[in-house]
Amino acid sequence: MKKIGVLYGKERSFPMAFIEAVNGKNIRGIMAESVLIDKVIQGYSTGYSVIIDRISQDVPFYRAYLKNAAISGTAVINNPFWWSADEKFFNNALATKIGVPVPKTVILPSRELPEDTTDLSFSNLAYPLDWESIFKYVGFPAYMKPFAGGGWKNVYRIQNAEDFYQKHSETGRLVMLLQEEIVFEEYYRCYCIGGKYVRIMPYEPRNPHHLRYVADFSPPEERLRQMEQIVLRINQYLGYDFNTVELAVKDGIPYAIDFCNPAPDAERASVGEDNFNWVVETAALYAIERALDTKEGLDNLTWGEYIKRSIVQKPLMG
Repeated sequence: MKKIGVLYGKERSFPMAFIEAVNGKNIRGIMAESVLIDKVIQGYSTGYSVIIDRISQDVPFYRAYLKNAAISGTAVINNPFWWSADEKFFNNALATKIGVPVPKTVILPSRELPEDTTDLSFSNLAYPLDWESIFKYVGFPAYMKPFAGGGWKNVYRIQNAEDFYQKHSETGRLVMLLQEEIVFEEYYRCYCIGGKYVRIMPYEPRNPHHLRYVADFSPPEERLRQMEQIVLRINQYLGYDFNTVELAVKDGIPYAIDFCNPAPDAERASVGEDNFNWVVETAALYAIERALDTKEGLDNLTWGEYIKRSIVQKPLMG
């Protein structure tokens, strides 16, 4: 029996519907359930062929459990080693190398010193930074947000240099990005599953949270194909099995705004019935596909093109 497990936190609608969808297909030798952890012993198998990870970004113990599962042959969705290493600034830097339009972005040291450091820990950091060049490159208005994390937490809209200094002083030990504002005509949130299945959803981030998927953008077929190719390219290079990409369209160009969402919102109440049904069904089919393909005792993780090309020293755009 090949078991598919779901590791989750407070959410309920997606995990339960996913389990029901997998088991409802009555595929011989395949079953799905909630992951149950009663001990974690180094190098021991979890007994799961596939685990869908929805919560380890918030629980370090779970991340360690998943890495241990992966080295014992579990196909973890998403790859816990890559997820641990990834962050939004690297993603933007990678996008510039693979031909994906992104806003002009810089990374900033934290306003307050990290724990267990002093001024002497930053011998290589200029003080002050070259703020004039930074502001000239990004421009105003701009957005400031954490280089890691999500959920629209600690996001600021910055009007000018004075506004920046005031708001940056509120960020404590967070490492922040300063990013060009893209004044968009249309906005889309796009599920990508398995590096091949894409769902493009009109999305309006300026609406209240419960109304963000209530948007009437109707892109032409050519734009849809263009956005789908961007979404696929990003996820294939990053190696994410389950992710969302946010695209802001300005002057006909889709800019990738946020594309590091490896535990994306999949709650029925927020994404809507049609999107919910798609993500549940597609995730179930993909998890079954991965379970059938797993090879016992081998590495069954997904590794992105960035890592694979680095190993063979192949150019990113080649």
